[in-house]
Amino acid sequence: MRITIEHRTRYRFTEPQARIVQMLRLTPCDTRDQTVVSWMIGVDCDARMRDATDGFGNAVTMLYAEGPIEAIDITVTGEVLSTDTSGLVHGSIEPLPPMLYLRATPRTALGDGLPDFASESMAGAADPLDRLHRLNAALHARFPCVPDAPDAGLTAAEAFARGKATSRDIAQMFIAAARGLEVPARYVSGYHSDGAAHSAPHAWAEAYIEALGWVGFDPTTGLSPDDSYVRVAVGLDALGAASIAGTRIGPGDEELDVALHVSEE
Repeated sequence: MRITIEHRTRYRFTEPQARIVQMLRLTPCDTRDQTVVSWMIGVDCDARMRDATDGFGNAVTMLYAEGPIEAIDITVTGEVLSTDTSGLVHGSIEPLPPMLYLRATPRTALGDGLPDFASESMAGAADPLDRLHRLNAALHARFPCVPDAPDAGLTAAEAFARGKATSRDIAQMFIAAARGLEVPARYVSGYHSDGAAHSAPHAWAEAYIEALGWVGFDPTTGLSPDDSYVRVAVGLDALGAASIAGTRIGPGDEELDVALHVSEE
């Protein structure tokens, strides 16, 4: 499938900023399952941009802009060819061993209610893969209408207790539950062509299954990712795979506006 992405992030500041430094995890990598046909990141102000690779194997672009800066627009346009592999990940850059993804983070703490929910959802499962598919389906049933929305900073436990979640929150719930079973799991940020409007990139999870490798699970749909997904960045949680992260030097507040359109041919 050919997927076209148009992604604009606009920052507006109440007072001019002296300097902005941002790490952009906005560029997908080629794998056996996806091929980047074209990709461009643009900025509407004078800025230095340097491409690199982070410790998780993600393609990153460092952006440095000197002020005074009252606003900055970051735009992404690109096309990717994708293949349906029933969630299996082939040929990804893997600088770290799977066992690293057992590491707990504050965002993926289990809390009180999530362990019991996960245990009940996986009762009677035949093997680890079956357990994870049942967990994926159960999270989707509990949170049937999950949007892609900006990060509110919730942990998996907080979002589960609140009963309302975004794709980012529900992915972290899956990761927390999987790690509770001693299954390595990680957060994935990317794009999903589903015909809906988006105000943030899509999020899902991957778990490591012996003899299969990394397998994707999207609790937003209750299914594994197919060829309507573009995989961009991975991390231990949402913070580690954030599309844009950085710092600014200057007073005042900022306003964020995201426009994202994903289509398929």
